[in-house]
Amino acid sequence: MRLVLASASPARRAVLSAAGAEPDVVVSHVDEEALLGELGEADPAEKVTALALAKARVVAGQVAAEVDGDGMPFDGVVVGCDSMLDLGGELVGKPGTVEAARGRWDQMAGGHGELVTGHAVIRVHDGAPQAEISGHAATFVTFATPTTAELEAYLAAGEPLSVAGAFTLDGLGGWFVEGIQGDPSNVVGISLPLTRHLLAELGVGINDLWAAPAGPVGG
Repeated sequence: MRLVLASASPARRAVLSAAGAEPDVVVSHVDEEALLGELGEADPAEKVTALALAKARVVAGQVAAEVDGDGMPFDGVVVGCDSMLDLGGELVGKPGTVEAARGRWDQMAGGHGELVTGHAVIRVHDGAPQAEISGHAATFVTFATPTTAELEAYLAAGEPLSVAGAFTLDGLGGWFVEGIQGDPSNVVGISLPLTRHLLAELGVGINDLWAAPAGPVGG
């Protein structure tokens, strides 16, 4: 069974690959800012979940029209995700610029935030989307206080400009995360436990998506 990730995030792809599922990547190009504008005063979980569902629906429509070399229609699942950081009631995404990222770290340093990720899973079979389900996961993050030199070096590296909340757990930003409460994979961008539960609701087991049987543990 094929797995399609409706996200350009290399971190999400890496999480799935490390967990035995090698996804195809199809980017939706959903206008996130326009959709957020339509959502207005919705709470953080509603916003990120709506974005994840919009991405998954676009990609599911695209892959549903595909056929393989034998003329067989697409059979698999599409997973969409969207992450943002809730900082004291302010929902922030990718800063995009050094100035914005520096401002985020002025807020975050020595404090806390909640990384919220919306998830959507769509089952595609016989050339059409058959069923969909969505949900969200939230992980509480405690941030360190980088020195001025550390922060400027981090900003110059470019990493925080293109990630939700201007930090990563699995990259250079991991130096500045003091602790987390909740699912660590959610902080990277896709919650494996939640994704597993959503897949199960659609009748898909994670073993259906594993690229190869897991080898023996131990030596």
